[in-house]
Amino acid sequence: MTVGVLALQGSFNEHIAALRRLGVQGIEIRKAEQLLTVSSLIIPGGESTTMAKLAEYHNLFPALREFVKTGKPVWGTCAGLIFLADRAVGQKEGGQELVGGLDCTVHRNFFGSQIQSFEADISVPILTSKEGGPETYRGVFIRAPAVLDVGPDVEVLAHYPVPSNKVLYSSSTVQIQEEDALLETNVIVAVKQRNLLATAFHPELTADTRWHSYFMKMAKEMEQGASSSSGGTIVSVGETSVGTEQTKPDIPIYQ
Repeated sequence: MTVGVLALQGSFNEHIAALRRLGVQGIEIRKAEQLLTVSSLIIPGGESTTMAKLAEYHNLFPALREFVKTGKPVWGTCAGLIFLADRAVGQKEGGQELVGGLDCTVHRNFFGSQIQSFEADISVPILTSKEGGPETYRGVFIRAPAVLDVGPDVEVLAHYPVPSNKVLYSSSTVQIQEEDALLETNVIVAVKQRNLLATAFHPELTADTRWHSYFMKMAKEMEQGASSSSGGTIVSVGETSVGTEQTKPDIPIYQ
C-alpha cells in the first residue's frame, strides 16, 4: 500500500519517516495528477495559510476535494485538520480555502501562538483499544487548532481539558464562556468521520506510531470494503481538476 503525503509545506518528511518505520511507503504529493497513484492521503501539520496558498497555486483544491469525495482515506494533522473541516473560525483577514468533507467547526489557532505551543498526555481509549500500548498519548500541540462542534456522523476520538476562561467560539453565533461558567471544559482534539481522520496535534513528531498504524488499518479496512462492494472497480480522481491543470513555473516548496 502506498500512502500519499501532501508535500507543499510543513512536516511531510516526518510523516513519511513514521510510515517507513511501519514498513509502509509514503510518497510526496505536489501535483494533482500524483493523487491518481495513491490510495490514501495524509495532509500534514504546518502553516495552514501558506499551505492553502501553495495548494491554490498548484490547482490542487479541486483534486483534493474529489479525492475526499471518492471515499479514499484521508488523515489531517494540525493544519491538515483545518483543511478537512467544513467550517473554520479564527482565520486571518480574507480567510483561506478549505478542502472540506469533515462535518465540524474548527478554530484555527485555538491554543494560541507559537510560544504557547505545548506537549500533554491525552486520553485515547479508542486508540488504545485498537493499537494497544499506554492509555494516554503524548500530544504535541504547535499553534494548534481545536474542534468546536461536530455533526452527528462524526466520532470523537480524544478530548483535551482547557480552563474555563479560555475563549470558546460557537460556529453559529459568536459566544464566549466567561471564567465563572465552569472550572474546566473539554475541547475536541481528534475525530473520525467515515473515510476522514483528523488530529489537532502532531503524531508525526513523536516516536509513537500508533496513530499512523490506526490510519493504515482504517485504510486497509476501507479498501477491502470497497473491493467487496464494487467488485474491484477503481474510482479515479475527476478529470476536470487533473486534465485541465495549467502549466505554471515551479515555485519554492517551503519547509
